[in-house]
Amino acid sequence: MDAAWESAGMIHSRFRKVPSSRMARLASLGQLAGGVAGGMIAEGARRLADGQRPQLSDLMLTPGNALRVAEQLSRLRGAAMKLGQMISMDGGDVLPPELAAIMARLRDAAHFMPPGQLNRVLESAWGRDWRRQFAQFDMTPIAAASIGQVHRARLHDGRLLAIKVQYPGVAASIDADVDNVASLLRLSGLLPHGLDIAPLLDKAKGQLRDEADYTREAEQMRRYRALLADDPAFVLPAPVEELCRERVLAMDFIPGQPIEALHSAPQATRDGAMAALIRLALRELFEFGYMQTDPNFANYRWQVDTQRIVLLDFGAAMAVPPETAQAYRRLAQAGLSEDYDALRSALVEVGFISPAALQRHRGAIDEMIGVLMRHLNRPGLFDFADRAFVEQVRGQAETIAADRGAWHVPPADTLFVQRKVSGTALLAMRLRARLPLRDMVAQIVAGSRD
Repeated sequence: MDAAWESAGMIHSRFRKVPSSRMARLASLGQLAGGVAGGMIAEGARRLADGQRPQLSDLMLTPGNALRVAEQLSRLRGAAMKLGQMISMDGGDVLPPELAAIMARLRDAAHFMPPGQLNRVLESAWGRDWRRQFAQFDMTPIAAASIGQVHRARLHDGRLLAIKVQYPGVAASIDADVDNVASLLRLSGLLPHGLDIAPLLDKAKGQLRDEADYTREAEQMRRYRALLADDPAFVLPAPVEELCRERVLAMDFIPGQPIEALHSAPQATRDGAMAALIRLALRELFEFGYMQTDPNFANYRWQVDTQRIVLLDFGAAMAVPPETAQAYRRLAQAGLSEDYDALRSALVEVGFISPAALQRHRGAIDEMIGVLMRHLNRPGLFDFADRAFVEQVRGQAETIAADRGAWHVPPADTLFVQRKVSGTALLAMRLRARLPLRDMVAQIVAGSRD
């Protein structure tokens, strides 16, 4: 979810007004750029004094700059912070450690709106007498993240609600925020010159606009309640129609613990929960043709008493293009049959590998495929906690990544789908799940399920 339903604890020091005007947000990004540049100059001087010849990217990705970027983006909130969260799900295996640290801090580093600013937002949505609609409204948020913060409220009939309130100025700043973050990435030297990321940025802007439209999110919540009406593993909130607005989303408050609380549960409980989440991702891709593409752990809660998973936040729900689903289907079928030629072709089709990379690094790619297939197709239960294959793959991946001329940007739809797939797998790793993964994939791909 954009904000987890968790106790806020001692949070008053985290109240900070959201810069809502274009000039204020631009000034914040300018302050960030200036701070990063100053850090780069200082680090460059230090390394030159030590006789080193540092690269630009080395100077950008220092621990000090990581802290500067994370802190400033957490204050800015909105699309700038959301982009960092979108990259963060499993960056530890692919991103430089310093950049991964920035992204990890952005998962839960948001500040909160001061009460005065919050009141103005609610007056704009519900009118000056908005408090009369509630028996109680807690002005201290129970959670906050990149686009909005969540408050607990109680209606006069006793019904408990969760009210998600969007930060002012976030929706209007999406295009500028995305472009400015892209400029920071280019300045860092992380992106090869000439790599065209414009289609991805356009798609990211579109999805962020969708996430900022809470009327749309209420519709997606209703859609998912209908899609999962037959699945007892999940419970979903219902929107409170009369209180929903474009920038305010009211819904049932559903109690639950953080999904990570399952970490200490019995193996069978962990396996059952992760089987449900993996089955959901597979059904979204191959059956529903519709996917909630944000696998942030805060979007899942665990109910110990009912043994069900609470699903939250549907702003990132999107239709999966049929061609994307078919490419993933062919990829899964090739993997299940261990057809390396078909698998290679499917990896190019889905966009994970460019034709140029395949031509220039066929041996390394085949070695990576071999390692992954041996790991995935071992008999028995698949142990998500077993990450031994990562080190075997890393060397080949680094060889390919070093050839910046072979870099390409996969289709945006593939990246959004893969974000959900990778995030679900990461949660399975965290919970040390052991599942008959091969059979689960084969069952869904074949078009049947329990």
